[in-house]
Amino acid sequence: MLPQTRIDARVAALKAEGRPALVTFVTAGDPDYDTSLKVLKALPKAGADIVEFGMPFSDPMAEGPPIQAATLRALNGGQTMVRTLEMVRAFRKEDETTPLVLMGYYNPIYIYGVERFLADAKAAGVDGLIVVDLPPEEDEELCLPALKAGVSFIRLATPTTDDKRLPAVLANTSGFVYYVSITGITGTASADPTRVATAVKRIKGHTDLPVMVGFGVKTGEQAAAIGANADGVVVGSALVNAIRDSLGADGRPTDGTVGAVTRLVEELAAGVRRARSPAPA
Repeated sequence: MLPQTRIDARVAALKAEGRPALVTFVTAGDPDYDTSLKVLKALPKAGADIVEFGMPFSDPMAEGPPIQAATLRALNGGQTMVRTLEMVRAFRKEDETTPLVLMGYYNPIYIYGVERFLADAKAAGVDGLIVVDLPPEEDEELCLPALKAGVSFIRLATPTTDDKRLPAVLANTSGFVYYVSITGITGTASADPTRVATAVKRIKGHTDLPVMVGFGVKTGEQAAAIGANADGVVVGSALVNAIRDSLGADGRPTDGTVGAVTRLVEELAAGVRRARSPAPA
């Protein structure tokens, strides 16, 4: 078991408030280093409770077109793992409390070197990892070393993760469980709040960890509907699209890029804050 982390502290604080978390995802280095760092720093101020920061990789198999495109913009801009960790360090100079989770694929971590990566990530201020292509059967590769290093390892559960499989998925999970609310890739469909509520209840029958729900949430209304039954709502593709739609004809950021993201985060934050409010009479 890890000692209390920033993730644990934030979840406890939100539980005391009686509302779900807003978890925001953006890709590190999209559309360029400087703009991406500005976006990262702006997310908590706009209402994000937990930040997921994507580690760019050339073959993001679980991602739909929006995040694939963001990854390409970042890689074309020269983003590397070293620069991603630099950005985390810069973020931590101004924000010591917001949980930050790196999300992506095992290949860039493997190339960097697991031991070196975990040491550097922990020192930079990373709180957790979501590595979508490492199943529980491969826990010795990264999950167990991460826990030993004091970094939470957050696992995905999906609509096809049945009760027989869930215990294996949850065995070494810490921080929270990320429930993927649709089958398929990111950014392609919207979640059904009724099905999500049933799934969250089922997962909670197997674990005391908070359950954050992602894939398919784009608006404040959707965030409110999902947040009524989940411990948190994860939004990624919609934010990545806000970055994309703000770029100039040359693909470069404009004066409106950071604002485009923060306006959407503010709308989503308002949604999760009213998720459990009683309906007006």
